Order: sequence, then C-alpha cells, then structure tokens
Amino acid sequence: MGYQFATIGLGPVLLTQGRYVRRVTPRLPEPAGQRQGVDGAGPSLSLLILGDSAAAGVGVATQSEALSGQLVSALAPYFRVSWKLVAKSGLTAHEVLQQLETEPGERFDVAVTSTGVNDVTGGTRPELWLATQRRLVELLEQKFQARHILLSSLPPMHGFPALPQPLRWYLGGRARRLNRMLRHWVGQSERCEFVPIDFPLQVELMASDGFHPGADAYSMWASQLAAVIRRRVASACAQSDAAPANAWLLSIVAE
Repeated sequence: MGYQFATIGLGPVLLTQGRYVRRVTPRLPEPAGQRQGVDGAGPSLSLLILGDSAAAGVGVATQSEALSGQLVSALAPYFRVSWKLVAKSGLTAHEVLQQLETEPGERFDVAVTSTGVNDVTGGTRPELWLATQRRLVELLEQKFQARHILLSSLPPMHGFPALPQPLRWYLGGRARRLNRMLRHWVGQSERCEFVPIDFPLQVELMASDGFHPGADAYSMWASQLAAVIRRRVASACAQSDAAPANAWLLSIVAE
C-alpha cells in the first residue's frame, strides 16, 4: 500500500523522468546475423528463443554475441542444436504472443522466453501480464509441443544505469512484482521453469544505452540457461523408459 501511495505522489516526477529517458536514451538496432540454424554435434535438440529486445540481442553488434548465439554456443558441445529466434525490439508480452500465433507450427524440445520490460515501462497491469504468460505457455505446449519452457525473469531494473531516481526505484518495484508473480505461477507447472537473470549491473557489462545487456552479460545469461537445459534434459532421460540406453547421454549432458 505504501508503494502505491508513494507512486501516486511521485506521479508528475515519474512522468517527467520517463519522457526525458525516452528522449535521451539512444535507440540501439537489433544485431545483424542469422536467426535460425544448426550447430554442434551429439543428440538432437530443437530450441526456440522468443521475446523482446533482449531476446533479439539489442546491445551487441552481431547475433553471435547476443543471447541466441551465446546460448547455442554453450549447448553445441553437448547437442546438435537446431535453433530459431523469434524476437523483436519493443514488444510487450501480448505482442510476443501475437507474433508467435502467426508462426507456423513446429516442434521444439526447449523454448526460452524473455518478456516483461516493455510491460513494466508501458504500465501493463500485472494480472493481465500474468494471464498473457499463461496463454503464451499454452501456445508453446499445444502448437509447438515444447517439452521444456524456460521463462527468463525480468532483469533487475532497479539497477539500470539509464534510469534516474526515483524512476529507477519505481520501475524496479514493478519488475520485482512481476517476477514474484511469475515465479509463483511457474512453480505449479512441471514443463516450465523460472530462470532468474543473474548478472551484476556494472556499467561495463551493459550496452551503451545503459538499458540492455552487453556481450558479457548475454554470456552470463546464456550460461545460466544452458545449465538449466542440460539439467532438465538429463533428468528427463533418467526418468524415461530408455534411461539405460541413454546412460552415455546423461554422462555427457550432466558433466
């Protein structure tokens, strides 16, 4: 309740700061490079990366430096990764859902999502945002037969260098609330996992706009996701009827 009263009182300041940030923050382009491909050797793994500007890799020059390229590189020593990136800068969760609805149906072993920052800055109601997450997961399960769905947390917006105070505090609080809601809901689903984005918000790790990850931050995020994917694949193999036949895979993936 105190947070709500404080934001009402700070409304004019937050509005002024928001307009200022939009005016002075450079608009970085999406990186160049392939948005689908095959890489690596070993058991087949199909991977979908889906979402907003962070999923698209804004903040670096090429897709090889972005989340998609670094995640595929982290998985390639263990799998033959067939991957696809469906992402666009500026999308809210609802717009990500709409874009996915237009994609042709195909099967993915793993889907990784990144949504929410534009919902925070755009003022999407938390309940509506969570309902969209549910619909997004349903679509990934039904249309794309995704066996493992990794929902990346919103980044720690309370530490974004591009945001002045108290706007940083306000947006950070909204991001934390969405993360709490998503973590709680995801805990009720076996196919889904909430993956915290855990990297220090040092200036040198951020892009030049102070808002998006830089190459090293994308590398940390990709490493966290790769570790979760390897663990989940190993666990699924161990629980399957073919576990003895997959012993070699378990040893490689879980090393």
